[in-house]
Amino acid sequence: MSGSRVAAEKVGSRQRLQVKVNEYKENQNVAYASLRPVQTFLGKTAQVYLVPFSLSNYKPDQLKCPESLLDKNSNNEVACKKCKKAEVKETCRGILTPKMEATSSKAESTLQKSSSDVHTESNKRQNKSTSDTVILSADTESSQDGDSDEDTTSGLDDFSGLSPYERKRLKNISENANFFASLHLSESAARLREIVKKRQPTESKRKKPKKKENETGCRRSMRLLKVDPSGVPLPAAPSQPIVVADESQPLLPPGPLEMTPENQDDNSEPFKGFLQTWAELSKTSSKNRGKELSSIKSYKANLNGMFISEDTVCKVTRGSIFSVALHPSEVRTLVAAGAKSGQVGLWDLTHQPKEDGIYIFQPHSQPVSCLYFSPANPAHILSLSYDGTVRCGDFSRAVFEEVYRNEESSFSSFDFLAEDASTLIVGHWDGSMSLVDRRTPGTSYEKLINSSLSKIRTVHVHPVHRQYFITAGLRDVHIYDARCLNPSRSQPLISLTEHTKSLASAYFSPLTGNRLVTTCADCKLRIFDSSCISSQFPLLTTIRHNTITGRWLTRFQAVWDPKQEDCFIVGSMAYPRRVEIFHETGKQVHSFLGECLASVCSINAMHPTRYILAGGNSSGRMHVFMN
Repeated sequence: MSGSRVAAEKVGSRQRLQVKVNEYKENQNVAYASLRPVQTFLGKTAQVYLVPFSLSNYKPDQLKCPESLLDKNSNNEVACKKCKKAEVKETCRGILTPKMEATSSKAESTLQKSSSDVHTESNKRQNKSTSDTVILSADTESSQDGDSDEDTTSGLDDFSGLSPYERKRLKNISENANFFASLHLSESAARLREIVKKRQPTESKRKKPKKKENETGCRRSMRLLKVDPSGVPLPAAPSQPIVVADESQPLLPPGPLEMTPENQDDNSEPFKGFLQTWAELSKTSSKNRGKELSSIKSYKANLNGMFISEDTVCKVTRGSIFSVALHPSEVRTLVAAGAKSGQVGLWDLTHQPKEDGIYIFQPHSQPVSCLYFSPANPAHILSLSYDGTVRCGDFSRAVFEEVYRNEESSFSSFDFLAEDASTLIVGHWDGSMSLVDRRTPGTSYEKLINSSLSKIRTVHVHPVHRQYFITAGLRDVHIYDARCLNPSRSQPLISLTEHTKSLASAYFSPLTGNRLVTTCADCKLRIFDSSCISSQFPLLTTIRHNTITGRWLTRFQAVWDPKQEDCFIVGSMAYPRRVEIFHETGKQVHSFLGECLASVCSINAMHPTRYILAGGNSSGRMHVFMN
């Protein structure tokens, strides 16, 4: 019975709904249209129609139902109370799904803006009577249980109190919500985050190609394989090769060598006159060691009178100049230069044209690093070379005699222990020293001494106390006593350790030896007080000076002016090119400049009595300043 009663109630509700719709259509007298076919449930069709609506003619009471309809539908209030939907908003929310509710607020704001725009347009078109018709066809879903029919009926009853605009808005909200829900955007975003976190940069390792067994290998030099072109292996190289001189310039034979110029004929009359002239000058050489020191004011005045010209610039040797010496003659000007190629060039500046006064000799096979005119006989010029030989050029006999020879070692510098030039102290590149006595008949007596230095660059003897001499090594300066030298290992009397980089030279002052100047690669020139040999030499002055010449230029060597005890000469890297003279206090005394000086003069020398300066560059060219 209960089932039949429920079915009867459902049929009655459907009939009442149809009656209300028919009455509403008769009262309005308008035509209706359905947008799409409606769905059927329980074998019958339910349709909802909307009235034409215009915002321009809108009145608040227009959508109110007639009283007749309200009276007839009073019986439906009980069904609405059962669903607990007293307000229209609650009824709409009951129809919406949870996902539709999430997007309803955004859609509502958008619809409100569109409604305001439509209302503005309607005000502008007040003369038009026609309006757009908004038709909504609401589809109802069938339900298998009995309660679904009641909910559908009650939902339709509640929609009867809404305007067509509100019904369309709710439909749009529901469609948008269903569309976004079907996209599953939140789930896709979560999956993407997980993928990004888990993904790590993969290192692509290149696979090495597999070598084929029968593949032909790369061609290799037979010299590197140590194989003869015929396929016979070459003999093994010696484990300890013998160190010899440069193969391109083999060692010259021992013994005296003839003084034969390379640039002129040795049998010519000018060359014979050249030898005779310098042989005679050696007999009239003067010594001005006892001359008083001139004042710095007069010294500057004499320096200002020195100049350079095209006639005092000439190429004397082939290759870089490693040493320079000036003949002490008061009458003629003779400049000597030792070159990297082993040449010794002599230039007589009083001879014109200047090319005819240049004579180039080849007494050595390697660089000539030290060159001096003998203090006892100026007709003798002594030269030392890297090839392990010391030779003496005798103008009177026109030969280069061999003073000392050691093919197992390389020489770096030498100086005279005695004023008569009978004994020499020779420095080796490996740190050892040799005492050479020239008074031994036939050959020189040699005494090899091991020093405390690993390398010796320059050797210089004290001008007054000639038993003392100084050596400049890598970073240390040592002072030795020639009377206390030990062949096994000699200890220095004094060591100067103020230098931070390698040294290029160290020289005593020329007259008294009370000052010592050093040239270091740390761009500093240092002057020490060497007046007391028995104690440590205090540092007096440090001068900042660019001494970085590079590999293509000869290293600077600061040397004293033989005429002026407290002034020394050094090359410069500054522009325009120049040669500078400094006082022992660090003040600059003079700079030699000129249009004809366009290169760096690394090695310089001053005449012992005259104001003549000779500077050599790295191309074999000599620059002479004279008054």
